[in-house]
Amino acid sequence: GKKLKLDALKVQYSASVSTLRETLNRLASDGFVEAPEQRGFLVRKMSNEDLIELSNLRVLLECAALKASLAFGDEDWEGNLVSAHHKLAMICKKIMDGEVVPPERRLHYDWEFHFALVRACNSRHMIAVFQNVYEKYIGYQLVLRNYRWAKALEEHQLIFEAALARDAEVATDLLKSHLHKSLSFSLVAN
Repeated sequence: GKKLKLDALKVQYSASVSTLRETLNRLASDGFVEAPEQRGFLVRKMSNEDLIELSNLRVLLECAALKASLAFGDEDWEGNLVSAHHKLAMICKKIMDGEVVPPERRLHYDWEFHFALVRACNSRHMIAVFQNVYEKYIGYQLVLRNYRWAKALEEHQLIFEAALARDAEVATDLLKSHLHKSLSFSLVAN
């Protein structure tokens, strides 16, 4: 709800007011900034209701896209999935061993894995919507700064195995469960 003041942003980002307005208008159209009539730009408010809605959208989009990816995915899709899963598993193990890893890096590997699962869905529009919803969801993860790495590592492993086996029913059930558990953990921790 904080007001985004163009003069301060101009100094902070060394950008013109017109560039900032265009950027903020784009962020508003994607839902990252609010732009009430004649009141400038505001930081989008966060709430448990919004987090729940984003999580439910992730379930719908990601499960549908995963089913399609399992049908259309080729060897390149599998290779990307193996690579993304490996990197995520390695970063999770480092975190669980006590290594300090910046949250942005942790969440980047989580994004890579989830994106690798759905990237072969054969629908650029579904991918674009999924990416937008995912980015908003991750905004909450960055603010809440909590994550259940050990449990998520186990869940990612099972999702990964089901995806490689091309078992759409098991993979989507596991993914749905993973997303619901992540939401529950975020709401309780909040």
